[in-house]
Amino acid sequence: MKCVVIVAIVALCFAQADARRKKKTAAAVAELQEQIASLLNEVSSLRDQVDSANEALAEVSSLRDQVSSADEALEATKVDSAWQALHMAAAAACRGSTASGGTGPWGNAVIPKENTRSCDDICGATAHNVCDADVSLIGYPGKAADYTNPIGYFYNYGCGTPGNTDVNFDEVKAEEGRIRAENVTYYRFCCCRMA
Repeated sequence: MKCVVIVAIVALCFAQADARRKKKTAAAVAELQEQIASLLNEVSSLRDQVDSANEALAEVSSLRDQVSSADEALEATKVDSAWQALHMAAAAACRGSTASGGTGPWGNAVIPKENTRSCDDICGATAHNVCDADVSLIGYPGKAADYTNPIGYFYNYGCGTPGNTDVNFDEVKAEEGRIRAENVTYYRFCCCRMA
């Protein structure tokens, strides 16, 4: 009987130890589950932050594209304005180069000068079929700084010959942005009127 009591005591001790072990294990499992839940919440929060960052990056990329497009449009506007200023200067040069100042009941025309043809030929092929002058103009960018340095130059070639045939003087054959190049060049125009 003594043996039975000892076995019972040993079994009871093992049962108590097992219960304590199970209790500790359950507590450890519960703590691990809390940590896992906390980590899952952090991962979810980090995913949200990454998604927000990706959206912000996409928006920044879109804004960069918009700025780039706006810069290109602004550059194109500057180039167009430079060509218009040159055309207005050519019209003024034609007005000043024409003995009568331009005559007739309609407007006179300024036509780009092709480098290999005479203005007689160029004007003759249009409704403004009489040539009054062949002008070549160059103007420099920037504001004048004094009263002694030229800001531009001009020539008035005759109407009957091609004159200087340098292709760089031909606006139609020039590259689009050539007018804004640092190496400024002459451009030639025919001053034409209707007969």
